[in-house]
Amino acid sequence: MNSAEHELDFPWTSAPEPGAAVMLRPGLYWLRMPLPFALNHINLWLLEDEIEGRCGWTAIDCGIADDPTRQAWHKLFEGAFGGRPLLRVIATHFHPDHLGLAEWLSRGGDDARWHAPVWMTAAEYMVGRLLTTAAGSSLHSDPAPQRHFYEEHGVDGDEALRRAQSRGERRYATMVPAVPSAFRRIFDGQLIRIGATPRTRQLRVLTGFGHAPEHASLMCDDERILISGDMVLPSISTNISVYDIEPEADPLSQYLDSIDRLAALPADTLVLPSHGLPFLGLHARIAQLHAHHRERLDETLQACAAPRTADELMPVLFRRPLDGHQVTFAFGETLAHLHRLWHGGLLERQRGADGIYRFRRV
Repeated sequence: MNSAEHELDFPWTSAPEPGAAVMLRPGLYWLRMPLPFALNHINLWLLEDEIEGRCGWTAIDCGIADDPTRQAWHKLFEGAFGGRPLLRVIATHFHPDHLGLAEWLSRGGDDARWHAPVWMTAAEYMVGRLLTTAAGSSLHSDPAPQRHFYEEHGVDGDEALRRAQSRGERRYATMVPAVPSAFRRIFDGQLIRIGATPRTRQLRVLTGFGHAPEHASLMCDDERILISGDMVLPSISTNISVYDIEPEADPLSQYLDSIDRLAALPADTLVLPSHGLPFLGLHARIAQLHAHHRERLDETLQACAAPRTADELMPVLFRRPLDGHQVTFAFGETLAHLHRLWHGGLLERQRGADGIYRFRRV
């Protein structure tokens, strides 16, 4: 347990194996799927549901499209589902571990057992759809724009190309091979009724920003349960990055504003996060996240006493060894901290004759 977790309470201390389901409340189950990264798992949620007289299930998030995840879902179809169909899939956001198998699940797996519409916010659906369709286009698979983005923040040309290729649309499509051609749009504040008679739940959509374009967390006010997605995690900080598609964005300010909205929820809310264990202590965790980013911002500001590029600053904020997958996240998050200070008037940004941006304390 890390230092942040000492302020939190964990009602469950062990996670389900892939293909198994742990009941948290009547009609609400915790699933876990493997991921082939340093962050080696994602939590998913399964709820008993009834739509138009049909009894079945709603799944929240999906896992990536790989054989181990499909096998785990098949085990659930044959076991925990009890012969009942999936009625809908709710995706919190477009990232591969959340949307990867949405299209496959929506049609009932390899056997096309059912049709379960995918529900998500419009921005998340559109980005996911764009990335999967762009992967087959030579125009959009060109790494040049991403490479230029890295180069103008101080990354060497060969390394810039490597990073651009590792983060391209083709990489996304290996984990999200298809997105459904149609979806059901959800909105901030919308109430989604889920449950089988006589037990039903109302899940209130809470959109958040910074981590993804229009991330949807889901709050059951009656039971004080928050399905937080990636917005609040118990032991790691959510990745907040600047990307080439929106190169002057300020996602960290958007993220901190979003978790402040979640701080208005009751203190005894049970948080069901996408990574880590379910926990109590929402307010404490939000305070920890603010403190973490304040510390990072202070380090960034001090390091920019002389002009620094984002690539030069990255080892200041991320001192541990990073693999290729982690480097791209670390770079984007370094730039997010620089941009919050720049947009806030505490740093100035100048572009040199070499075309490289450097940030300096005002």
